[in-house]
Amino acid sequence: MKTVQIDVAIIGAGSAGLPAYRAARSAGASALLIEGGPHGTTCARVGCMPSKLLIAAAEAAHAAQHTAPFGVHVDGTVRIDGRKVMQRVKSERDRLVVFVLDSVEAIPADDKLTGYARFIDDGLLQVGEHTRVRARSVVIATGSSPVVPAMYRALGDRAIINDDVFAWSDLPRKIAVVGAGVIGLELGQALAHLGVDVTVIGARGRVGPLTDPAIKAYAERTFQDSLRFEAQAEVEAVSRVGDAVQIRFRTGSGELVEDTFEYVLVTAGRKPNVERLALQNTSLTLDSQGMPIYDPATLQAGAHPVFIAGDANGVLPLLHEAADEGRAAGTNAVRFPEIVPLTRRAPLAVLFSNPGIAMVGARQADLEPGTFVTGEVSFEDQGRSRVMLKNRGLMHVYVDNVSRQFLGAEWIGPDAEHIAHLLAWALQMKLTVDAMLAMPFYHPVVEEGLRTALRHAAAALNSRD
Repeated sequence: MKTVQIDVAIIGAGSAGLPAYRAARSAGASALLIEGGPHGTTCARVGCMPSKLLIAAAEAAHAAQHTAPFGVHVDGTVRIDGRKVMQRVKSERDRLVVFVLDSVEAIPADDKLTGYARFIDDGLLQVGEHTRVRARSVVIATGSSPVVPAMYRALGDRAIINDDVFAWSDLPRKIAVVGAGVIGLELGQALAHLGVDVTVIGARGRVGPLTDPAIKAYAERTFQDSLRFEAQAEVEAVSRVGDAVQIRFRTGSGELVEDTFEYVLVTAGRKPNVERLALQNTSLTLDSQGMPIYDPATLQAGAHPVFIAGDANGVLPLLHEAADEGRAAGTNAVRFPEIVPLTRRAPLAVLFSNPGIAMVGARQADLEPGTFVTGEVSFEDQGRSRVMLKNRGLMHVYVDNVSRQFLGAEWIGPDAEHIAHLLAWALQMKLTVDAMLAMPFYHPVVEEGLRTALRHAAAALNSRD
């Protein structure tokens, strides 16, 4: 057993851990990157990148099946080769993972340690059975894992998580997706557009991240055109029958449904990967779930030189947020006790569906009634959207009554991922609705729909004067 003395120990070499390491080294500290699991980041291996590869195939299939209204006719049936689809998903995914592995490989060997870390006491880590690390500060960047309730674990290999989808060699015929969050809806619709019979079973009326009732209702109807979507259902029983799964659930309207599927894709949320850390051996204050209580602004756990970054803290489980948090945690770990709060960017969330869903800034549910006006646009008659036959969508923008400052937006519609960036920049720059309307809008573009919503909000404000 050898012992290593270090300034900053970073547990986890993923989307938060790697930036934390680089930040600590840039600040002149010695740093050790500890990883017990696979390298390559969740995003590259089983998250955002392979899911977008599957979605890209789904978009190609969907477009090929809907050319007739343009007067373009594809002779015969569009054939989807599931093996070829998954072959490209995996090969391109592996290529992207290599880029991340190359960056890890470039880190000096003395700055890396392989093995799972656990706390012996506040500043002492045991890594595997071979090394003890005495660190002045620790960054916990261990990521998160899918939650699989016990009723689904009993199904064995017929219950899968999103990681398993990207190990398929072919597409299944019929699956159930449990959970109507971002992962469930993205993968569910993509598989449906690739010819898979998909049922999404949600709870509590959730539709991705949406909170605006009108936008949520529009999105629910839109998804129902692609797949069977029960946004407010209760699963009463699941059982394995041979190589199939029987599910009995009750819909929001009270209908009792029993159906059989090849797989159940469980997308019931994620939990921080802290169970291996033996946090009970520290003097950190833990919550009822065993997580250290920490400050979301500084990422510091209590008054300790311990910082929690990325998916491990569950604040904003997005790659760009994880990278920002990693840099902040690495910097604060070096500066301790002279730490500074993290400056967060404008909130931005995108669901890569067809049409896309996006949210920027304040959610409608977080705004105090009577303090804001809502600007609206339907994309059903929006010029460029109709030209492309992508004229489905509804947008709400929220503007402060007094300052006329743009507060946020929720919507479903074409080019949502691109419009979301324009709005995030406007929000971060603290622009008013008037300043936004003074910006150029080319013709004809989908962004003219955004202008309509902003004009609607401005008119509502002016009518109050």
